[in-house]
Amino acid sequence: MSGNTGPRLEDIDEIAHEPSREFVESTNVFDFMQEYGIDDYDELIERTTTEIEDEPESGVDWFWDELVDYLGVEFYEGYDEVRDDSEGPQFSDWYPGGKLNVAHNVVDRHATVGEERRNKVATIWEGEDGDVWEVTYHELHRQSNQVANALEERGIETGDTVGLYMPMVPEVVSILYGCFKIGAIAVPIFSGFGVDAAATRIADAEPTVLFTGDGFYRRGNPVFLKSAADDAIAEAGHVEHTIVFDRLGSSAKTSEHEIPWNDDRDEWWSDAVETRGDEYDTKSLDSDQESMLLYSSGTTGQPKGIVHTHAGAQLQCAKEVYFGMDLKPADRFFWVSDIGWMMGPWTLIGTHTLGGTVFMYEGAPDHPEPDRFWEMIDRHKLTQFGISPTAIRALRKHGDDWLAGHDLSSLRVLGSTGEPWDPESWEWFYENVGGGDAPIINISGGTEICGCFLMPMPTQPLKPCTLGGPGLGMNIDIVDREGNSIEENNERGYLVARDSCPSMTKSLWSGDERYLNEYWSTFDDMWNHGDWAQKDDDGFWFLHGRADDTLNVAGRKVGPAEVEGALIDHDAVNQAAAIGAPDDTTGTAVVAYVILEDGVDETDDLREELRSQVGEELGKPFRPREVLYVDEFPKTQSGKIIRRAIQGTYVGEELGDMSSIENPDALEGLENAR
Repeated sequence: MSGNTGPRLEDIDEIAHEPSREFVESTNVFDFMQEYGIDDYDELIERTTTEIEDEPESGVDWFWDELVDYLGVEFYEGYDEVRDDSEGPQFSDWYPGGKLNVAHNVVDRHATVGEERRNKVATIWEGEDGDVWEVTYHELHRQSNQVANALEERGIETGDTVGLYMPMVPEVVSILYGCFKIGAIAVPIFSGFGVDAAATRIADAEPTVLFTGDGFYRRGNPVFLKSAADDAIAEAGHVEHTIVFDRLGSSAKTSEHEIPWNDDRDEWWSDAVETRGDEYDTKSLDSDQESMLLYSSGTTGQPKGIVHTHAGAQLQCAKEVYFGMDLKPADRFFWVSDIGWMMGPWTLIGTHTLGGTVFMYEGAPDHPEPDRFWEMIDRHKLTQFGISPTAIRALRKHGDDWLAGHDLSSLRVLGSTGEPWDPESWEWFYENVGGGDAPIINISGGTEICGCFLMPMPTQPLKPCTLGGPGLGMNIDIVDREGNSIEENNERGYLVARDSCPSMTKSLWSGDERYLNEYWSTFDDMWNHGDWAQKDDDGFWFLHGRADDTLNVAGRKVGPAEVEGALIDHDAVNQAAAIGAPDDTTGTAVVAYVILEDGVDETDDLREELRSQVGEELGKPFRPREVLYVDEFPKTQSGKIIRRAIQGTYVGEELGDMSSIENPDALEGLENAR
């Protein structure tokens, strides 16, 4: 079982999911195809990405123009053209001349007096302790207006940044939408980050207002956030107002929790926000006005500030939730995420644009027992459920018995992102959670586009682990080192975008130079996403890990994922990570770290077996110089192995920003690798 490399395509021949005709004809994407006379998936992708001669209703511009009305997205003022790409795809200006506001589309218009959605539930929140709170669109509208008024009273204007270092409570939604209303740039920061990680982002974004909480619950215990926020502010500066949400009851005089307090800077949410007026005239903003600053870990160690716009985030998130996740009016949408990760805002903007209901959960997936997710799906009758492959692997280890007695039949569509699947875990998720009926919409894109390059449609058959193909309106290709398309050759190559899309970051917060170098410098006028991709003989797309980690051994190049795949082929290996280390003879030598299956002894004989297996599959130059045993790898919350942490530990380099690590104890395990 592998958590870090793509599947071996020769092991995946059979189609595992074949949607029924009845299901296909019930989907949103089928309705779209019927309206525009599109017969099949291949034509759908071609029509939405390629200008076809003698077919005026085709191409990227046609699709993104048509999408506005089709999804009912409202502009205050119409745009002059779909895009101006006179400066190249790197700096496309989407919907120029238009004016809109995400907040109007996700909440204001639904909460208008007389609207049928006014009293519909916008969010259902469940705390780890079992508390449940429902918020209607009307209530969300009022609270978002209060946030907007509170921000303006503290001097925040259009274009100013506002930090969200918040626990996953319902109020994060109104904070995000309140920022949108006044044109402020929301800066979500993962609640699990420590002081240094939070400080790095505050120092870069320079918000003068920071929303935080006294803490939250994790596995039954309080986690105190306020002290971390204070230390981060002391390290980074800039913050003049801290608005603190009381999740743990710290504001009560009888509270057992005592948190640090700065009378000159700190205010309780109840005083700063709930006392404000609940009416606000949402600002009309230019299409390219910045909406969010989302941070992604950089390969050099310095996080990248990804800049998103109102029009881009609005259209991309709504498109994907509507077509890919097939959101219906009565659906209840749950994607396991934090507001500090892209999938948090993606879920909220996408679902609320369409007037749907978002389910939010505060705590751990296995508290108080490993069936917490299954119990919540059953009790709340959730219809879409998105989660990372790593989380499924962890839940699968607890056994099938925890699913018994829980009715999961409400689930129509499953989702996943963050890393490649292994076939066994994919099939377990499909059969045991989805009942062998719900498609797994396995998606890949990233923070940089607030959405997906690859996304299967629910109308498609699926093989285990596949990502289907390009998303609608996404002109995606697989190329070799020279930039030549090899998509139809069924070869492994670089995943690239041949065109821009509305939600593609307009640049990086640190400036254009790093933006161009990170994404546009490898190939001429093509976005290099840094992933290995491959399309098989039947047209299914797969990913095989990061391409920018290539190992160059004696002039021969191989991706770490290929070495890892060869190691994982051995029955004794559960997970593997391969890095390059300096070598006097070959320049670079392969060093392999492995996690063995339960009950397997860590022996020298096994090391030699593993070295030989890699040599047999990939050639002798790629036999690992060393094979080291560990218990876990440092990973992001979405399950991606942080190879630079492994490599840095091995060669003794400074690791730089390690803020994205979900399990920091793994670093100590690397130092003591066996």
